This record gives sequence, C-alpha cells and structure tokens, in this order.
Amino acid sequence: MKRSKSNAEHYIWGQKCDGWHLVKDANLSIIHERMPPNTAEERHYHVHAWQFFFILSGTATLEVDGKRVILEQMEGYEVPPMVPHQIFNETDNDIEFLVTSQPNSRGDRISL
Repeated sequence: MKRSKSNAEHYIWGQKCDGWHLVKDANLSIIHERMPPNTAEERHYHVHAWQFFFILSGTATLEVDGKRVILEQMEGYEVPPMVPHQIFNETDNDIEFLVTSQPNSRGDRISL
C-alpha cells in the first residue's frame, strides 16, 4: 500500500510536534516527523533500537552522546542502541525528517 502523511496514522508528541507512522511493525518502524521552530525532543536512548534520522527539509541539530551535529536537507545520521541522543529545531522554520528504527523503538526508550 502507498503510504504518506495523508493516509498514515498520526500522533502529536512533545511541543506540538507531529509524527506519521509510515511503517509500524515489531521489527521495523519508519516515522515521518515534523518539528515546529524552537522545539526539542527529550534526551533519551534506546536499549535495542538502532535508529537513522534523515532530514527531508530544514536544518536539524542532533545531539548524540554529547556531540552536536548539524544536519541539512537530504543528510542523515545513525544512532546505535544505548547512545543518548536528542533532536532540536533551533531555526525559525519547520523541519521534517524520517526516523527509521530497527527493531521498533516503542517501549524501548529510556528518558534521561
């Protein structure tokens, strides 16, 4: 089945951020996310899930194990299990990105 924001399961997280489940399986999760200006995710890590963040539009700041990485449109970054991380939108524009998790990160998150 074709998947997009228009037909995917939607949820709201954090500070008015959006997520759309493009793939929601126990072994794989792909979520299209949108973060408004000046928002941030809570710092956390995953016990089992390996994640890949891929920026579709805008500029994101990803803090990974204390190191800040600026990700521009069409750039991505891997985050292995057990590594603390947090994504920020420190700009005046929305950012949109994909988060791929293998296995699914649901119930696997430890907040810091």
